[in-house]
Amino acid sequence: MQNNNRTSLKSKLDEKKENFELKADDNKKRAYKEGQESVEKSGIVSSAKQVGEKAPNFTLNNALGQPVELNNYLKKGNVVLTWYRGGWCPYCNITLHELQQELPNFKANGATLIALTPELPDKSISTAEKHDLEFEVLSDLGNKIAKEYGIVFKLTDEVAEMYNKSFDMNGYNGDKSNELPLAATYIINKSGEIIYAFLDADYRNRAEPSEITAFLKKN
Repeated sequence: MQNNNRTSLKSKLDEKKENFELKADDNKKRAYKEGQESVEKSGIVSSAKQVGEKAPNFTLNNALGQPVELNNYLKKGNVVLTWYRGGWCPYCNITLHELQQELPNFKANGATLIALTPELPDKSISTAEKHDLEFEVLSDLGNKIAKEYGIVFKLTDEVAEMYNKSFDMNGYNGDKSNELPLAATYIINKSGEIIYAFLDADYRNRAEPSEITAFLKKN
């Protein structure tokens, strides 16, 4: 599906998946598949906050250490609230770039985009700078807010070991919990109600930015 002659996010993520399948060794593919199945079996997609529920308010620091409160943005209009795992995740980096590209359309429909990550603030600022992001990137240390939305899961021991060996995930997050949030996206209206929810056990699947815009136009 094209949007303003741009390739869809899904097609870019699918290309990344295909590259992984071609290049990764069988052991890594097996471990990641078992990790994903573990998330699916946990039931987290069903138990997370859903459409029609009240969105928990929060105040978190942005990359510059300034406090940002959800309710302050909701006074102005809808908020697109999205989580990403970290700057080490290629699927997250692709998604952040596409969200930045779509940002003018969110704004044109009266919505603010806010991204949450378990990364330490100094890690999130480097991610923001790297992608020239023009929206708030907030550090949700220890996944405190993600837990209130019910989207936190624990990696399998094998995947956690691979992540930490490859790029020091614990160093990025400043803890050794080996917990991550789903790559969830919510749209919250001015009343604080969740009116859209993208929840998927597979971290490689993300909300399509153009579809978020289409939803905002109708709401």
